[in-house]
Amino acid sequence: MSKDKPEKEPKPAKGKGVMMLVIVAMLMLGIGGGGAFAMFRMGVIGGEKVHKDNSPKLLRKGDEDPYAPKIEGGKEGGAPDVEGEGGSPYITSYYNFTEDFTSNLQGSASLIQVSIACSTHRDGRVLMWLKKHELAVRSELLEVLADTTEADATSINGKQRLQKRLAAGINRVLVQTEGFGGVDDVYFKTFLIQ
Repeated sequence: MSKDKPEKEPKPAKGKGVMMLVIVAMLMLGIGGGGAFAMFRMGVIGGEKVHKDNSPKLLRKGDEDPYAPKIEGGKEGGAPDVEGEGGSPYITSYYNFTEDFTSNLQGSASLIQVSIACSTHRDGRVLMWLKKHELAVRSELLEVLADTTEADATSINGKQRLQKRLAAGINRVLVQTEGFGGVDDVYFKTFLIQ
């Protein structure tokens, strides 16, 4: 060959490379679009969330409780409930445990006997769950009482700590059984140490 004419190098086929790139791009778009469509249909993206927050809601004074327990034969006294304007902005509902609690005190020959009520500012589901799981709650509260010293049971500060421990025990059972606690306070209706 002569020096005037350079040797031609084979040119790569442009059509095949571009076509391969287009096919790969379309394939990737199809996979991505299909995945996005599947996630949309499952509710992971867009639309409604798969897991709604269905926990008991705080009820403000004047709100209607969609889960309020039904009273047979109408309301007592015939008048509707009236909430005061002061104090807590939330409605307070109470649950009375049906029987007294009796337990030995930790490290003592003394017994404690209490009747207990608790309160919630949340909707009526908390009251329904308390009734439904009263047996499990009673068992937990008896354990809390048995873990109380006589010194705690006889002092004001000790009784206040016991109330907090009892509320925590109730909420522990409700969280285990229903996924949400909701009890705000525990009250002693009677309190006896023998």
